[in-house]
Amino acid sequence: MNWYLSKIVYRIVCGDGSHKPQFDEQLRLIEAEDEALAFAKARSVGHREEEIFLNEKQHLVRWEFINVSELYKLTALIDGAELYSKIHESENPDLYITTVHKKATDIQSGSTHKYLQLL
Repeated sequence: MNWYLSKIVYRIVCGDGSHKPQFDEQLRLIEAEDEALAFAKARSVGHREEEIFLNEKQHLVRWEFINVSELYKLTALIDGAELYSKIHESENPDLYITTVHKKATDIQSGSTHKYLQLL
């Protein structure tokens, strides 16, 4: 088995969505035999952790899974651990989402070969 670091991207929508678009980029550890399985597993985590709840103002908040935009092979660590999270606000949410999907397509097509080595 191998360890991979994946970036899972969510869109955060509060109420009717009439606010500056927000995105959360989370780095997650994924254990899998190869890159294709790591990508599929990261997408599964993304879907599984979509969330809908009421905030303190009783407005509905949705965390919508967008896609996996980055995937890096690592040495062994803890499966599923969140390493980093970043909320991204974008003036052009459609362009942001298109970029996330493009990165996911690049991972699936094998056109990226990025490896991190922990020292």
